Parts: sequence; C-alpha cells; structure tokens
Amino acid sequence: MLIPLTREKFEQLIPLVATGPQYKYFWGKFSDFLQRLLISVVAAASVLFVKVLLGLDFGPIIFLLGLLTALYWLWGPVFWASLKNAKCRRYKYSGFFRGRVLDFWITEELIGKQETVNNKGDLVIVENREKWINLELGDDTGFTALLKAPVRVYYKAIARGQRAEMVVMSNRPDLSSIEEITDVYIPSRELWVSDYPFLQRDFFTEVSRRLREDQEEQRPRRRRRSVQSYE
Repeated sequence: MLIPLTREKFEQLIPLVATGPQYKYFWGKFSDFLQRLLISVVAAASVLFVKVLLGLDFGPIIFLLGLLTALYWLWGPVFWASLKNAKCRRYKYSGFFRGRVLDFWITEELIGKQETVNNKGDLVIVENREKWINLELGDDTGFTALLKAPVRVYYKAIARGQRAEMVVMSNRPDLSSIEEITDVYIPSRELWVSDYPFLQRDFFTEVSRRLREDQEEQRPRRRRRSVQSYE
C-alpha cells in the first residue's frame, strides 16, 4: 500500500535542519571528532595567518570568520546532516509505504581501507568490513525495495512477514518510480531499521497510527454497503 503525502507532511517528516539523531550520526566516532578538530585548528590558523600577512583589518568580519572556522568541530555535523536532508527534500513527491518484510540476509560490506606496515616493513592494505542487514520489502501491488543498514543486536527480532512502514520519494506525481527510501519502521516490534535516521520518528509513528485508525473506520462502512447491495 502506498499513500501519497502532502508536501507539508513530507517536510515535517524530513526537516531541513538536523535533528538530534542526525547530529549524532554525523558526529561519528572519536576519530571523526579529531578530524573535524584538526580542520578547525588549521582553518582558524589560516584565517589568522592571512590577516597578519596581508595586514587586513575587517574587524567583526574577520573575528566572525575565525570563530566559525574554529568551531567547525561543533557545527560540522549540523551542516552535513542538513545538506543530506535538503537532498531528500528536493524530490517533488512522497508517499507513505506499508508492506511486509519479504526477506532479509546478512552481508559483509567494505567500509574503508587502511594502509599499515607489517613487521617486515612491507606496506599492507587492511580492509575494514562491517556486517550489514539487507531488508527486502514489498506489498500486494508488486512493489519491492531494498534497505541496507549496519547490523544491530536488536535486529534479531526481525522476521519475514512482519508489517513494515517507511516514506518513499519520487519526482513523479503517481509515485511510479521511487528514487529514495527512508528508515523502515516495524510496528509490531516498535523497531527502526536504518543507516541514516531520515525521519522525525515521533511524527512518523503518529502518522502511522492515524492511517491505521482511518482504515479501521472505513472497513465497517464497506461491510455495511456490501450487505445492503447483497440484499
């Protein structure tokens, strides 16, 4: 089942400014923090060097530029998360998908390479691999989608046939061609599966609840109509 969403709902589900979980995602590991800190120090030093070398004196402008570069380690995750959100918000149309988990399997994904030297002094390339879950989703219309995400312990609760929900994005009004998908929500387990947390999850679960209630209200009406026509 695929239900079109209004632009207003879509922009509430995927905000322009980074959310807390999105900030945490781009904050990364300690090594990522050190990399941003190094960039901040180098950038701030460069601004100071240019000011001294060229004798520039723009007062508040130079001070503000230096402050911004020095604090890149802090606001960098907000920038990158907001940029990722903006790429999704460029899609003109979106829909609420409700289907089932058709299948899932685990693979090892290459997430990076690292060069090191062994005891003999030879250069060795070490591949960093991580286990990822592949989640195949589909509905009665024949639509299928594949989501990949790093494995988490609580993914053990996932089973074939479970109901799954997410938001899909497209540039076609009829959503006949899906360009992007978001996190997947499994209501029966209150479980989220994702790499990057696209959605405002509290708002998404509220939308999901309202759609279920609307469907339940429509079922008795359909039954009454069918009985009347049969008589």
